[in-house]
Formats: sequence, C-alpha cells, structure tokens
Amino acid sequence: MTDMDPTTLNRALDGLPVRFPGPGGVAGVVKDGRIVAARAWGYADLDNAIQMGVTARLPICSISKQFTCQVLLAEFDDPGRLDDRIGQYLPDFAEPLPTTRQLCDNQSGLRDYWALTVLHGAKAEQPFRRADALPLIARMRTGHFAPGSEYSYCNANFRILSELIETETDTPLETLYRRHIWDPAEMATAVLSPDTGQTVDQVIGYEGNAAVGHFPARNGIYWIGDAGIVASLNDMLAYEIWIDRTRDDAQSLYRRAATQPFFADGTPALYGYGLARETIAGLDFTGHGGALRGFRAHRLNSREARLSVVVIFNHEADAHGAAIALAEAALGRDEAPAPAITGRWTGQWLAPNGLLARVQQHRQTAYLRYATGPDALHQSDADRLSGPAVTLDHDDDHLIMTRAKDNSRMVLAPLATVDTADPARIAGRYASDETGAEIEIMAGDGGCYCRFHGMLGSGAVERMAPVGPDVWTVATRRSMDAPAPGDWTAVFQSDADGRVTGLRLGCWLARDISYRRVQPT
Repeated sequence: MTDMDPTTLNRALDGLPVRFPGPGGVAGVVKDGRIVAARAWGYADLDNAIQMGVTARLPICSISKQFTCQVLLAEFDDPGRLDDRIGQYLPDFAEPLPTTRQLCDNQSGLRDYWALTVLHGAKAEQPFRRADALPLIARMRTGHFAPGSEYSYCNANFRILSELIETETDTPLETLYRRHIWDPAEMATAVLSPDTGQTVDQVIGYEGNAAVGHFPARNGIYWIGDAGIVASLNDMLAYEIWIDRTRDDAQSLYRRAATQPFFADGTPALYGYGLARETIAGLDFTGHGGALRGFRAHRLNSREARLSVVVIFNHEADAHGAAIALAEAALGRDEAPAPAITGRWTGQWLAPNGLLARVQQHRQTAYLRYATGPDALHQSDADRLSGPAVTLDHDDDHLIMTRAKDNSRMVLAPLATVDTADPARIAGRYASDETGAEIEIMAGDGGCYCRFHGMLGSGAVERMAPVGPDVWTVATRRSMDAPAPGDWTAVFQSDADGRVTGLRLGCWLARDISYRRVQPT
C-alpha cells in the first residue's frame, strides 16, 4: 500500500482551475477504495450561469472503449470465436483481416474512420448518422500495417466491436453496459448517449482557449462502442471503487481487461482491451482519455497503489496532464527538473511511411510532432532524446525514431526546408482507389488550397503549405472528431519529365493513402 499526501493533493486540486483555465470541470481521487476528493468548479453553461456539479453528467468519450471491451469479455468466454465475423464489415479488404483481440488492442492496422471522414468531404459540424459508419468502414481495402505488428489508435476497431456484440447477443449495448458494469459498480446515472448533438444535464462543451475566449462547440456525430457513454463524476468514482473492490479477483472484468497485452512478435504492448498502460512516479497505471469538441476527460488507476484519478473538463484543456499531476500529488511526488538539452535537434524529417516529423526545442524540452499530439522529450544522453515510450537517436544526418507504444523503429531522412514552391505545378484533381474519394487542389497568386470530396460531401477548403521538395502539408484544425487530425503530409510523385502524377497522403491516424492525378488544371 502506498501512502497519500493530502496536503500536496489538495494544493494540486485547488490549482486545477488556474493551471487548466476554462468554463468548468470536475476531478476526483479514490484511495484504498474510498473517495478522498471530489471537486466541481466553474460552470456547465456559461450563458445561463448553470454551475458545474459532481452529479452533472459529461461525455467520457473514448473512455467508453474499456466498457465495450469488458462487455465483450463478459459475454464471450473466447472472443476469438467472433474472428470469422469481422470480414462482413470489411468486404473489400484485400489483406489479412485483424482478429477480435487485435481490434481491442488497436493492433488492427485499420485507418481511423473519424480521420477518413475528412478525406470523404465531411464538414466539422455536419450530422454523421449511425447509418454512415459501416459504409465508410466497408470501403477500406488495405491497412497501414499488418495486423498485430504495430499499434495505431483507431476508433473503427471499437465501432466494429459494438456491431459484433449487439448482433451476436441480440442485446443493445447500453443494456449490456448496465448489466455487467454500471449496476455492479453502482454507476447510478450513467447512460449511453451516442448522439453528440444532444445535451445531457444542460452541460455545454466549449471550444477555444484562454487567449481567444470560449464558445459553445457544436457536434453532430453519432458514435457507439468507440465512445458514447455520459456519466457524472460520482458515477466515475463509483467505477473506480468497484475496480478496487474487485482488484484481487482474477476473473473480475477490469482485472481481465488489464492483463498484459502483446504484439504478434511477443513484444509486450502498452495498450489492450481499451486500456492504455503508463508509468507515473515509478508506478504502473492503466487508464484512458476521451475527447470530443468541447470536452476532455481522463482516468487513471494504479492497482499497486490502490489509487485512481478522474478528470473531466467541459473545455479542451489537457485532462491527461491534469490527471497525471493529481496522481503525482496524491503520491507526494514532485517532478524532477529535466536536464538541459545539448546539441541541435531542431529540424524536419520524412518517415518511410510518408509522414512528416518535426522537432522543436524550448528550454529543457524538445517537442516531436509526428503523431496526433506532440511528444515531449528530454535529454537522456549525448545523442538521445527520450520521452514516455518514444526515443530519438542521432545517426549522422538521420534520426532513428523508436516508438515503444507503436512497436515501431524507423530511420527518418532529413527534409530540406523550402520557403516557397509553385502551387500551379500540383494543382488539379486527384482520385484514391483506396477510399473512392478525391482531392481538388486549387492554386492562385502563390496561394494553395485543397478540398476533399467523397461519400460525405465536399469539405471545407483547407490550407496547403510547402515544407520540403515535393512535400506539402494540409492543415486540418477542426473535424468531426476531436482532436482533429492536424497536419496531413502530402508527398507528390512525378514522371520522368517532371510532371506530377500523384501523391501519397497521410496522418498518423490514417497513413499512406495513394492518389493518382486525374485532371491537371
């Protein structure tokens, strides 16, 4: 058992509204099976001055994934018997299909369907119905890696799982959540509210930040299995108490979901059954975050310390960082100062999968921008930067990036920076056989923009910028899901005469999608 430091914890709790400014939030801590802190501050609705409370229900978003996986474990002694059902959701898939377990562990290799909505022409706030999901997923022909070989976050995995579970049990997912988890855990007010356009308990989510102000977020997506649960802080703390109460039962659902996952090559994985694994203050934690435009959430549990933390904001601050800060404070740990960074790491590189990697330094931290969010790295020796599950090593002009969570190691080639490029050279229309969607690139007076067209319509015009020879970025700052994909990397290909013939487009959530040029302008 690990002792708790109440003074440090209360100071950290008091500092949350200042450190993570926004309309409101809730946070709580469970230690040794009992609630030691439960806080609610600010407002659920700024316009109507409705205060936030511990009984107000907020979307927990992707934290729902672990509930879906636990229901799967409760209903099927051997989830693998559903493996032969997966093909019906991927009828055009030309490669080996993932297993049910690989869906649960984000090892499927499937591209994330919320990222693909951008390529299919979706606007951020348009409706996305339940009936839209499976046709979009069914268009997938390939994955961006072989199933079981790597990790990549993919909401489509859990969307398929929800369909499998409901079809095979002939029971609504909400009924199963309640039967197997909510009722045993005494989560009295938790509900499944998959339509994000509906407000529960008058809680409004807010986009923006302290610099520009906060404004109500409008969402129109329908999600289930990958997200959709709405719960109060009281509900979530009851869940944490249930986890602690059943911690010694090897057959308990959370204990089963939290067993060590592996990749196909036998390497231990850091994600399994909807639970991410990380080390905080020297202790192993399992947990998960959640995000929707206007909301951020995170929960953490250390079985060894019998410590759980829950943080939910109705704005877009760093709930994961807040949860880590509370966990460290509860354990009486102060973050050690990082050593100064030596050598020059700042620059940009191109990964073999066609994604741009950028490193920027700020004081004692280097920020690697490659995946959905920046990885904070610190100097660990003369030629190495390290962060949680990520390392960068110098190799002459190249960098070697090792991502333990992804189970990947790749050599990054230096990419020369360009300040200007001729957008007219790449202008035109491009079609993808993989997605059945198109990109239209428009150029004029030095500016370059693009627009995606597909099964969901014609998206908003997005800005393009040159970053290297024949390498451009497409900025997507807002999308149906949150956070948005960010910068897509577009690598253009040319024939022997220098004419552009196509491009490879990707972000970490949806990599290496080929397009052929069908109409130059």
